[in-house]
Amino acid sequence: MKFSENRLYIFKFTEKKEDVMREQLIPYNEKMEKTISVLANDFASIRAGRANPGVLDRVNVEYYGSMTPVNQVAAISVSEARILVIQPWDRSCLKLIEKAINASDIGIPPQNDGVCIRLVFPPLTEERRKDLCKTVAKHSEEAKVNIRNHRRDANDFCKKQQKDKIITEDDLKDLEKEIQKLTDDFIARIEKLAAEKEKEIMEI
Repeated sequence: MKFSENRLYIFKFTEKKEDVMREQLIPYNEKMEKTISVLANDFASIRAGRANPGVLDRVNVEYYGSMTPVNQVAAISVSEARILVIQPWDRSCLKLIEKAINASDIGIPPQNDGVCIRLVFPPLTEERRKDLCKTVAKHSEEAKVNIRNHRRDANDFCKKQQKDKIITEDDLKDLEKEIQKLTDDFIARIEKLAAEKEKEIMEI
C-alpha cells in the first residue's frame, strides 16, 4: 500500500501582512500533516492477509542496552505473498527479535530457524476482515476529528488577530475560506487512505 508523500499547503495571499499571516498559520498546516503521518503508520501496522513489513514498525528490540526498531537491526523482505523474512545483521539478535515479536500485538508466531525469522501471515476470515475494516474506520474518524480541531485552532487564531486589529474583517473571511479548503483537502486524503486500506484488507 502506497501512501501519498507529505506536502505543505501554502496559503496564497498577495499583501505583505497576509504573508506574515501565512507564516503564522504554517504550524497548523504541519499539525494536519502530522495527523496524516500518524494515520498512515496506524494503517501500516494493521495486519491484512498479505505479508507487510509495516507490521514491524512498532516492534523494538533491546539491543546493547537501548530499544531499537527491528528494521535497524535486520533486513526485512517479503519472500512470498504471505511470508515475511527477517534477516538480522547480527545473529545474536535472533532470540531478541523473536522475543520482541512474541511480546507485540502482531499475533503471528515467529519461526526461528537459527539464520532468520519468518512470519507466515494466515489468510483472514471474512469476519476478521470486517473487524479490521471497522478498525480502519475508527482510526479514520479519529484523524478527521484531529484535523477539525486544528481547523478550529487556526480559526480561533485568526479571529484573535482580527479582534486585535492586526487584520481586517475581510482578511479574516479570506483566511477562514483558505483554512476550510485546507481542511477539506486533508479530510479527502484521510478518506483516500482509508479506502486503500479497506481494499487491501478485503482482497483475497
